[in-house]
Amino acid sequence: MSTTFFLVRHAIKEKAVGDVPLTPKGVLQAQATAGRFCHLPISAVYSSPLRRAQETAGCIAQATASAVRVDSRLRERANWGDLPGQSFEAFVAMLERCTRDPEYLPPVGDSAKQAGERLNSLLSELAAEHSAESHIVLVTHGGLITDFLVHAFSEEALEVWHPNFVAVQSELIPECSVTTLIYERGTYAIEDFASVDHLKSVR
Repeated sequence: MSTTFFLVRHAIKEKAVGDVPLTPKGVLQAQATAGRFCHLPISAVYSSPLRRAQETAGCIAQATASAVRVDSRLRERANWGDLPGQSFEAFVAMLERCTRDPEYLPPVGDSAKQAGERLNSLLSELAAEHSAESHIVLVTHGGLITDFLVHAFSEEALEVWHPNFVAVQSELIPECSVTTLIYERGTYAIEDFASVDHLKSVR
């Protein structure tokens, strides 16, 4: 018996330091994404603690008559503003180094390997907690989604979805894209990767 996980990147956020909200277009994206799930038997909706993820998750929860459950394991590796005085350019360079070297531990936040491992632990835990054939939405961050995929799948398996997946991973998860995973007996399969078909009305 399997569990279906929908990994959703948050909608477009304001470009500012700290825990920022969605933009007006981001709200429209979140609402369109909610429509993607409103006719599915969603068992639960989980969110990163960051505001942009919780606002996205709130739209999905409302459309599926669910409550948003916040779990810190869905947070980004690091958020701009976590390290006081860090410029945006320095923050991006730090994230890029983490992507290139999964073992690198930045001065704030987690390494890419640690991030992938914590999402894996959450998914395994949820599969055990929820009944078989559950459908669970997790609203998180693009970097965390690829950190998990690179941790959980071989490079060959990932290149079925995009050539040179590992090298270009930071470019592959658009806002409000949905990656669908099937989890069964400790093994993951990717059913759909970074789908944005539901966003046609807000492009």
